[in-house]
Amino acid sequence: MLKLTPVCFAALLLSQAPAAFAQNAGTTVAGQSLAAQIDAAIAPYFKPGDPGATIIVTRDGKRVFYKSYGLADVAKQQAMKLNMDFQVGAIAKQFAAAAIMLLVDDRQLALDDDIRKYLPGFPDKGSKITIEHLLTHTSGIVDHGAKPEHAGNAMNLAKTPAQLIATFKDDPLEFAPGSRSRYSDAGYVLLGAIIEKISEQPYAQFVAERIFVPLEMNDTACDRHERAPRLPALPHVRSGDAASAWVAAPSMNMSQACAAGTLVSTIDDLAKWNRTISRGRLLRPASWARVFTPFKLNNGEASNYGYGWEVGSLRGHALMSQGGAINGYSAYTMRLPQDRVDVAVLSNADAGSGVTPPFEVASKAAAIAIGQP
Repeated sequence: MLKLTPVCFAALLLSQAPAAFAQNAGTTVAGQSLAAQIDAAIAPYFKPGDPGATIIVTRDGKRVFYKSYGLADVAKQQAMKLNMDFQVGAIAKQFAAAAIMLLVDDRQLALDDDIRKYLPGFPDKGSKITIEHLLTHTSGIVDHGAKPEHAGNAMNLAKTPAQLIATFKDDPLEFAPGSRSRYSDAGYVLLGAIIEKISEQPYAQFVAERIFVPLEMNDTACDRHERAPRLPALPHVRSGDAASAWVAAPSMNMSQACAAGTLVSTIDDLAKWNRTISRGRLLRPASWARVFTPFKLNNGEASNYGYGWEVGSLRGHALMSQGGAINGYSAYTMRLPQDRVDVAVLSNADAGSGVTPPFEVASKAAAIAIGQP
């Protein structure tokens, strides 16, 4: 159902810019503005007549690059606009993880709690599965979205979280909890159900009241719970091979994505989100630190995933990022906290349609922004 774009990431939340970046912190290099350099590097990725993307690069919370490319609607030849919204796929997991950490800060749950404390109907698997296992994709619970029965026409069926959980709860674990890391949307479906159980609110209402409204992320919401009129970029796929024409993406009932991926947003709102993190707002400092700390497996090795973010590096610089793809949309957001540079790319082209993936576009823009193209 949701595919995570392979990427790499890192951990430090707030730190000083390294000397290499400080020496390149000006807005011009060889007489060319930073925005012009980024545009020259990434514009060739977007072909006339194809779906496009909106892209934002910020430094210290201020825009240094802000541009749209391509078409929002290929059939109508409608140009992409900067304020258009997109489905963001797995990027939604960042907000589900933050919602869990809000409950941790409220002392309404603990990361090492057994999930059956909140979901007593979930079968005993013989091993303790914790909240943290779900956050870090280390629970061993099978990814229900990859099962054949979730493909085709089945994707158009409305399903409650309980109905989704029923499709995988009786499956055996793929591995012992905490022993390995394997991406699973099911973990985040369960987290959404736990948030609803504790808060006694629908998940969409909880994240709106506790995250989107306070942060003035006015164009971000769970699908069909928008608080402002939508201006959507339409999703596209190839009608055949990578050289064929673009057509509208097949429909999907977004209730099936649940907390794992049912989110609409814009690049401006994602920039607000990154700015919130950089300023240490919303969560306690210790909670943000946990979000960006790679989970340690049972054998002592660190995974490359925190809570809703992957952790690694770009050109030796600490990097935290997340990709997402869902039914004709693909997206990528990244933070370089030591350099105080953030990037978001939202595309209305399917990730497997032969276009340059957003993570490559974002990585090139970020490398230029930190002076290491």
